[in-house]
Amino acid sequence: MVGATASLAHGGVSRIFVHRRSSLLLLLLLAATAGCGGIEPVSDCSPRGGARPVCGFQNPEDLALLPGGRTLIVSEFGSLEGDRPGRLALYDIDSGARTLAYEGGAAAALVPGWGEETCPGPPPVGFSPHGLDLARRPSGELALLVVNHGGRESLELFEVTAAGAVEWRGCILPPPGSFLNDVAALPDGGLVASHMYDRERGLLPLAWSMLLGRETGHALEWHPGAGFSVVPGSAAGLPNGIAVSSDGASIYLNSSLTGLVRRIDRASGRELARADVEAPDNVSWSDGRLLVASLRAPMWQVMRCAELRTGACPLPFAIVELDPETLATREIYAGEGAPMGAGTAAIEVGGELFIGTFAGDRLLRVAR
Repeated sequence: MVGATASLAHGGVSRIFVHRRSSLLLLLLLAATAGCGGIEPVSDCSPRGGARPVCGFQNPEDLALLPGGRTLIVSEFGSLEGDRPGRLALYDIDSGARTLAYEGGAAAALVPGWGEETCPGPPPVGFSPHGLDLARRPSGELALLVVNHGGRESLELFEVTAAGAVEWRGCILPPPGSFLNDVAALPDGGLVASHMYDRERGLLPLAWSMLLGRETGHALEWHPGAGFSVVPGSAAGLPNGIAVSSDGASIYLNSSLTGLVRRIDRASGRELARADVEAPDNVSWSDGRLLVASLRAPMWQVMRCAELRTGACPLPFAIVELDPETLATREIYAGEGAPMGAGTAAIEVGGELFIGTFAGDRLLRVAR
C-alpha cells in the first residue's frame, strides 16, 4: 500500500501498472532460471581464518565511516522495488554493538536550505535505503546522503550531529522514471547520483539491453536551485557505485553490466582513465584509495540471493583497490561461501576490512 500510494502521488496510475509489469517480468525471469537450482544461504556465524562475521544486520549494502574512525554508518537495504523496509544503523567498531540510527515513519520538520522545497516530508514507514555518502556541507554540518526506494524514489538528506544522532533534514525527488543506486556529495553542496535505468520502461527493455551490452543509464548531477542534469560522458550499462574526487573535478562511475570503473571529467565528460573490474558494485574512499566490491557470479544467482531472508548469500566476490589517478587495480581480498559472500561495499579501518552485502544478515571483518 505504501508503494501504491507513493506511485499515485508521484507519477500516476501508469507507474503502478509499470511496477506490476516489471514485477511480473522479474518473476518470469526467475521462473526461466528455476532449473539452475537454488542458493543455500550461509547460516553459521563462526569465523573462518582471518574473516569474522558480525551477525544481526539486514542486508548491510553500503557503509560509511564517521569522524573519529571508530563508528560505521550502515545502509540496511530493503529492496529495489521498495516493498521491504530497511533502516540506517550504527556499528561501533570497538564494542561490536549495532544500534538503530533511523527508520521511516518518524515525524520531522523540513530545514531550510536542505534539499528541495518540493520535498513532501520525511520518509514513510517503507523507507528502504540503498547507496549512501557522508560529507561536510559548505556550512559545516556533517551530511549523510541516502538513496531511498521505499514509498518514493528519492535522495534523503540527514545530519549526523556531534552526539552521533542521525536526523532527517530534507529530500530531493529525482526526474520521473529515475531508478537510482548510489550517491556522492560534491564540495559545493551539490551531488551526483547513479541512475541505473528508466524504471518506467520496465524490465523487458532492460533485459534486451543487457543481452546486447547496451548502455542503460547515466550519472545525474544536482545543485540547489538548479535541479538535475545529466553528467556528460556518463552513459553506462547499469551504473552502480559512484564517487567524487576531493576537488570535485572527477567522478568515478562503476558499470556493472560492462565490468568497468571509469574516471570521468565532470565538466567535459572526457574519460580520464578506466579499469576492468568484474561486475563492480559500490565504491568507497579509504585512506586516499578507492575500494570497489566486485561480484563474481552469474546474474541468475545474484537474483536468487535477493530472495534470501535468513543467513547470508554465499556467492564469490572480491575487494579491489584502485589508484585514484590511473585506476590501476590490485585485488586485496576474495571471499566465497562461509562466513559471508556477495560483498558489495568495503572500508578499511586500522588494517582491517569491513565488508557489507546486499543479501545477508551480517557484516564481515577481515584482518589484513
